[in-house]
Amino acid sequence: MQQQYDQYTSDNHEVWQILYQRQVDNLTDKACPEYLQCLEDMYPHFQAAHIPNFTDVADLLHQKTGWGIEVVKGIIPVEDFVELLAQRRFPSSTWLRRRDQLDYLEEPDMFHDSFGHMPLLMHPLFAQFMEEFGKLGYQYRHNPNCIEQLQRLYWFSIEFGIIRSQQNKCKIYGAGIISSYGETNHIYAPNVEIVPFDLDTIIHTHFRTDQIQTRYFEIASFEQLFAAVGQLQNGYEAAKV
Repeated sequence: MQQQYDQYTSDNHEVWQILYQRQVDNLTDKACPEYLQCLEDMYPHFQAAHIPNFTDVADLLHQKTGWGIEVVKGIIPVEDFVELLAQRRFPSSTWLRRRDQLDYLEEPDMFHDSFGHMPLLMHPLFAQFMEEFGKLGYQYRHNPNCIEQLQRLYWFSIEFGIIRSQQNKCKIYGAGIISSYGETNHIYAPNVEIVPFDLDTIIHTHFRTDQIQTRYFEIASFEQLFAAVGQLQNGYEAAKV
């Protein structure tokens, strides 16, 4: 599949502009510095004026970290998803939400996939973590217990992860938060619980996809995420699952 760029309408580009500009403004003091720098480094391929052309973005990602983009229709089977990550190919849809869906969308669209996920693939350590995550998932793709644990790690880190900045402030790196105007502001609500990243707790914590989060796990650094994949690998090998 390919992105049919010439089929985007002026309304599609306007929706992108609204989503992009308001979220960039919203993230200025909320997203982690690594994400903001990567987003800046993707200019002019990523900007408010127009929907990104995946051919150009893929070329940029490949030059920086060896990653590419695999166009998909929507959510794909887990085994296909982790296989693509293991090959440094990020699966992304190319359809964009409507104007009446600006604030909530249950299924990930192109704004979530691209604006939320792709910038940090420019970061060498995070890009390596994503590849190692994919390799581990592909290795144990036929083991339901391992896949469930990896899905939980993915959810509470790659999608809804928080990081502690050098200034000891709570910052966002998870794509599910970064691409959502409402969730970005929600994490600072008084009833939200932010707890230290603990791998054992995460892999035994159930999550729901149909409601806003009330609990977030905070890492100290991306090195901690990278180490978590190694810990799971060692655990699976020791248990001979």
